[in-house]
Amino acid sequence: MADQINVSSDLIWEVCRSNNAYLVKRRSGGGSQFSKDPLNLTNKHSRKYDGFVNNKAIGVHSAEKGGVTLITKRTKNQNRPAANKLEVTWPGNKSGPKMYRGIVNYTAKQNYRADLRQEAVGRASAIRQSHRPKKETPEKKLRGVKAKAAAEKES
Repeated sequence: MADQINVSSDLIWEVCRSNNAYLVKRRSGGGSQFSKDPLNLTNKHSRKYDGFVNNKAIGVHSAEKGGVTLITKRTKNQNRPAANKLEVTWPGNKSGPKMYRGIVNYTAKQNYRADLRQEAVGRASAIRQSHRPKKETPEKKLRGVKAKAAAEKES
């Protein structure tokens, strides 16, 4: 009985909404507020996405060699922060659609929040795309009058 939390997540949000360790306030951009919470998929400071407030939260992070790690928050060990996170890693050599299907299936089978599945897949896709090497841009070819002038210079 001692493992259960006695404070509702709504009360935690009302208390911590204006000041917490994960909050990033920006004066530029109309006073935007962002979150550095590792269990926040969109980095927006809102009740829906903040992981420290919700009992069930999902985080997606980069893993070694181009892989993706899915972090879920357990509801069982709310008072033990080190024990209430579960990590599942997909290697970088697995194809994108298989990885995304794995994320969706894992969250669905664990009865996690369905409203976060699309954001989790989007975050995983962005992480995989960031692991790809950047292509070099080819030199622009001269056309028309400039091409003729450059050809005359060379000859």
